[in-house]
Amino acid sequence: MTVRELLERIDSRELTEWAAFFGLEPWGTEVEDWRAGLVAATIANVNRDPKQRRKPFEPADFMPRREQTAAEEQSVEEQARILETWARTLAAREGGSK
Repeated sequence: MTVRELLERIDSRELTEWAAFFGLEPWGTEVEDWRAGLVAATIANVNRDPKQRRKPFEPADFMPRREQTAAEEQSVEEQARILETWARTLAAREGGSK
């Protein structure tokens, strides 16, 4: 669902309330991963041999690793081309030309 579709269904006040609720009680895949990590760490620690592994497992030990690629730096010329493209796109959308 796009933001526009969302705002057709609810007003900004309700959206703000949902955002505040998410701040208090987050949901989604990241929270689910932490919950699963907590369960996995608990099971691993119950079965851990403290002589072989002194440090207890933590939920983070079982979190999926999502690699983030570093963004390539853009030159001033590349940035200017991107802005020019956006300007043409917006002008065409408004019925003008550039």
